[in-house]
Amino acid sequence: MSIRRFLQTSYSKKQDPMFSIVKGITGISPKDLSLYTRVFTHTSMEETDADGKKINYERLEFLGDAVLNTIVAAYLFRELPQNNEGSLTLMRSKIVRRDFLNQIGDRLGLIRHLSSNVPEKNYGPDIHGNLFEAIVGAVYLDCGYDACATFVHASMISPHVNLIKLQNKVLSYKSLLVDWFQKNRFHYKYEVVSDNGAEKTTYYKAKLWLDNKVIATARATNKKKAIEKVSKRACFQFQHQIKFIQNKH
Repeated sequence: MSIRRFLQTSYSKKQDPMFSIVKGITGISPKDLSLYTRVFTHTSMEETDADGKKINYERLEFLGDAVLNTIVAAYLFRELPQNNEGSLTLMRSKIVRRDFLNQIGDRLGLIRHLSSNVPEKNYGPDIHGNLFEAIVGAVYLDCGYDACATFVHASMISPHVNLIKLQNKVLSYKSLLVDWFQKNRFHYKYEVVSDNGAEKTTYYKAKLWLDNKVIATARATNKKKAIEKVSKRACFQFQHQIKFIQNKH
């Protein structure tokens, strides 16, 4: 390519609105804008390329998930030299958990640039995290691992990851509680029933029995949430006794 043609191509690329969007989000000057067009294309658009392959963020989301796990694993390996494999795996799970990635994607405002044929309320609860993983995948393909790691550290790890606080974060109160019950050979049972009342939204009520006595109840919009909620309430009752196994969950 001649210098003149290169300069014209570079200028034309910078004039593309997508260039400014990506540069503003990642701090990186993108090379292949088509990758980022995929990031911000919802499946409802039903777009395809010349070969008939679908154009949307899903494949980049898959790649970004793997790259993100690698970047976080490398970060934890450096920062926590005394932790064993199991502890590092748990800490990584606490960082790449879905609700946290959703927060990062939301803070970056990724959804504002998404092309879609459906209303935003129909996107699903994890759209923000999905888009964040997709843009991680796009940056990796476009600019390489080092640039992608720099973006992840700047947008997620440096401003929002506190390893000291994460050490004490519980991912599953049910898992923590059941572990404690089993270690102490307590007899326990979860009971979940429908509890709609006059409300249109479906609710479920969970009860936790310990040695034939109800020790906590909770209500939520699905069974899993109700069980986790009732487990959390029970954990606070026994927090001093179960504190010694908390770092495993």
